[in-house]
Amino acid sequence: QVQLMESGGGSVQAGGSLTLSCVVSGATRNDYSMGWFRQAPGREREAVASIYLHGGIKHYADSVNGRFTISYENAKNMLYLQMNSLTPEDTAIYYCAAAVGYRFFSTWLDDIMTVGFRGQGTQVTVPS
Repeated sequence: QVQLMESGGGSVQAGGSLTLSCVVSGATRNDYSMGWFRQAPGREREAVASIYLHGGIKHYADSVNGRFTISYENAKNMLYLQMNSLTPEDTAIYYCAAAVGYRFFSTWLDDIMTVGFRGQGTQVTVPS
């Protein structure tokens, strides 16, 4: 059973930066697609970024590409999301998530909801 716990959320001014962290436990092999998705009030869930640990293949949503960076630190079993140039549209609850095996980014979020694991979420607020 994979367990995930996010931290690092908060309020930041537009144009600022924030780094989210996620402690990963129970993932005994590197055959996981891990990542972040977000949920804002009145909006659909959105996959933000994913990384396949076996090979480090990364994917990003168009809305964050070039601004956000996903990474995984094997030694600490930590997943990160570095977020730069934040805008009010980035305001959401951010969730850390994982699914076994490589997952196409287009279906990663659906896979997370059906067969994956996710944390409790951390709030990110960028006031307008």
